[in-house]
Amino acid sequence: MFIRKDDTVAILAGDDKGKRGKVLLILREEGKVLVEGINKVYKHLKPSKKNPQGGRLSKEMPVAVSNVALIDPQTNTPTRVGIRFTADGTKELYAKKSGATIRQIAKPNAKYAAK
Repeated sequence: MFIRKDDTVAILAGDDKGKRGKVLLILREEGKVLVEGINKVYKHLKPSKKNPQGGRLSKEMPVAVSNVALIDPQTNTPTRVGIRFTADGTKELYAKKSGATIRQIAKPNAKYAAK
């Protein structure tokens, strides 16, 4: 999974298809991500000591990671991503559409440097 907290992602499927948001939380075991303002539901609360009024609380629910895509920094559109090694042996995440670098994954390693 190449999505990290604070990445901007586009929603590819579901009621919020086409919207964008910032990743708030990654749930690796479930294969889901929590995206700000996406997949909102109402949770009905009974009146209690803590909340004497009760009512409806709006909150975000997790979205399957297969239904989100990272945003290409160069074209500002959703894109698939890949991993490549640069000439100095740095491992980086890049956008498949434009070839733009998204982030560095690993520090330079002479083992993977171009000869």
